[in-house]
Amino acid sequence: MANKNLFFFLLFLSMVAWGGSWVNVKIIGHYIGAYEMIFLRFGITAVTMVPIIIGLKRSFKIDLKSFGLVVLTSITLIAYMNFFYFGTKYGTASLGSAMVTPMIPVMTFLILALMGSKKMTRKDTFSLALGAAGVLTMLHVWTFDKEHILVIQNLYFILAAISWAGLTILSSKSTKISPIVFTFYMYVVTVALVWLFFVEPSTIAYDTLDSIFWLNLALIAFAATTFANTIYFLGIEKLGAAEVSSFVFLVPFSAIILSVLFLDEKIDLFIILGTLLSLWAVKRLNNITILKRRRKSV
Repeated sequence: MANKNLFFFLLFLSMVAWGGSWVNVKIIGHYIGAYEMIFLRFGITAVTMVPIIIGLKRSFKIDLKSFGLVVLTSITLIAYMNFFYFGTKYGTASLGSAMVTPMIPVMTFLILALMGSKKMTRKDTFSLALGAAGVLTMLHVWTFDKEHILVIQNLYFILAAISWAGLTILSSKSTKISPIVFTFYMYVVTVALVWLFFVEPSTIAYDTLDSIFWLNLALIAFAATTFANTIYFLGIEKLGAAEVSSFVFLVPFSAIILSVLFLDEKIDLFIILGTLLSLWAVKRLNNITILKRRRKSV
């Protein structure tokens, strides 16, 4: 039980780190561009994952089909990170996390339903409508203010959710290698593609990057990616996906709290209400149990 409680605490820290990544990207966006951020973040992460994979005794061997999926997911990851970067740069970290985090499982379910891989029930239809209502509540849609609703950052957030849903579906097709090894290769290929087509590392103005930049890069690379992803994957293996998935509900709220503390962002009641509605939709779609009833001993 003590080990399980410790793992729950580590999962809690992982979700806080994921929420904090929205704040990190907002700050990093003041220093470098999207592709430079992708190159540095995932380059550092790939290197730090090597000893973890060795320590966990996972094989680096990868089959041709899995590698093909790695390339596709890497391209999708680059698209997601661009939407993530520009949405947060022009919008707010709090709204971005509140919108994107619950939208990802909703979009994943919707895409699978449209592909015929999921059967849509009345409960699912209601849940999808609930999720849409949550997002519209965050956007204050009843004001009919086009300048407030149809801003570019909201489009970036929606595209980010769609692209990550696509990444989730693609990566789930790989069943012959460990998820953590698949993720490692995805980061390696992502860095290679960005280096090949978008970034010349020698042209990055390293002399302009101060301690605040490096602190946020370290947090997003080590805490939000290497640490959080490793704990999440281990949690799925040890506790099961159903139990671990409930911790994802902490991500938007940690992002909102950290955005208020470190970015001085203003949060209104409708963002909180919309987040709750969207998370309720995710809970219904995925049959997630937040609090389990303990059986009374006789």
